[in-house]
Amino acid sequence: MVNSIIITNKNGESIILGNQAPYFLETIDGVGEVPVAIESQKAPKQDGSTYIDNTLDNRAISIEGTIITKGDPAAVLGARRLMQRVLNPKLDAVTITYHRGNQVKEIVGIAETTPVFPGGQGSKGLYYQKYLIHLLCHQPFWLDTYFESREMSYLMGGIRFKLTLPTVFSYRGFKRRAVNDGDVATPVEIEFKGPAVNPTVSNLTTSEYIRVNRELGEEDVLSINTAFGKKYVKINGQNAFHYIDLGSVFWSLAPGENTLSYQSNNDSIKTRVTVKWKNRYVGL
Repeated sequence: MVNSIIITNKNGESIILGNQAPYFLETIDGVGEVPVAIESQKAPKQDGSTYIDNTLDNRAISIEGTIITKGDPAAVLGARRLMQRVLNPKLDAVTITYHRGNQVKEIVGIAETTPVFPGGQGSKGLYYQKYLIHLLCHQPFWLDTYFESREMSYLMGGIRFKLTLPTVFSYRGFKRRAVNDGDVATPVEIEFKGPAVNPTVSNLTTSEYIRVNRELGEEDVLSINTAFGKKYVKINGQNAFHYIDLGSVFWSLAPGENTLSYQSNNDSIKTRVTVKWKNRYVGL
C-alpha cells in the first residue's frame, strides 16, 4: 500500500512526501492515536472518582524521510529550501493531505519547528539529506477532503376547502435526511437563499434549531457556520449575529443519520437551503 503526504501552505506551495524523488517518506507517527484528557471529580471518602467528560488533546504528527537527488548536488539544497519555505511557521498553518490506498483525508497543523536536517554520519551526503518534520494539529480530527451537502427545495401543502373564495391552510417547510459517516459530531455550513421571513433551519434529531429574525429578499443570502471558534451569521457577507433568535443553538450533525428541516413565514417557492459539512474521524 503506497502512502503519500501532500503539505500545502497558505501561499499554495506544496511538497509531496512519498516513494519518489526528491522527498522520500520513511515513517509517519501520530495519524492514529491522539491523547485524551479525562475530566472527573472526587468526593471526600469516595473510592475512585466520578467520570464527567473527556476531550481530545492536540494531535502531534512526526514525519521522517530522506531527500534524494541523482547527479545534482544543488538539487538537494533546492529541495531543502522548498521544504523550509512550505513549512515556514510564520505563514501560519499548513494543510496535510494523507493518501493511503484509496483513502484520502486531511488535517490542518502548524510546524512546531522549521524542518530538521540532521548533519551526522549517514544523515547527509552529496546526493541525499535526511529530514524530520514535527507538526501540531490543534483540531485533532481528520477530515474528508470534500464537503457532503444536502440541498432542500421549498415544499408547500395543505388542505383546501370549497368556499366562495379559495382558502388554503398550508404548511411550509421541508425535511431532508443527512448522514454523518464520521466518528464524532460535525459542524455545518448553511446557505439560505431568500425570499424568507424568519428563516429557521433545524436538526430534528438533536431537537435544535437556528432562527434568524429577519426578512430576506430574493437577492439576499444568509450564511451560517456552526464550527467552534469560527461561528458566524452573515447576510450578503455582512455580520448578522444580532438577528439570531435567543433560543437558537449552533447545532452539529450527530454521528449517523440526522433529519434536517427548514421553515419560513414566507410562502415563496423560490427559497433554497443548502447544508454542507465534512465528516470527522478520530484516527486513520
